[in-house]
Amino acid sequence: MKSFEEMGARVLGLGADARPALRAWGTNLGGLNHSLLSDFWPHGEVARAYGIFNEDSGMCARSIFIIDPDGLVRYRETYQGVLPDPNAIREELAKLQG
Repeated sequence: MKSFEEMGARVLGLGADARPALRAWGTNLGGLNHSLLSDFWPHGEVARAYGIFNEDSGMCARSIFIIDPDGLVRYRETYQGVLPDPNAIREELAKLQG
């Protein structure tokens, strides 16, 4: 996460679970170096706005968004069955920074 911060990016996670559940999940992973945001109520409203909410499962799809300082989405990728590649994300940040 530090390498993203060094590029001027802020890393946040979003889940449709309540805060206590997200906290427990992060703890079970051994701790996280970024904040987790709860999209619990109204359930999945933010995830729906970004097009990543799965109505059947009630969960968010694993996704990466790069949002510029003006609030515009400059990059988006959704992942199924694999984790995001941090190097690819750093490359996208570098492209946007010119």
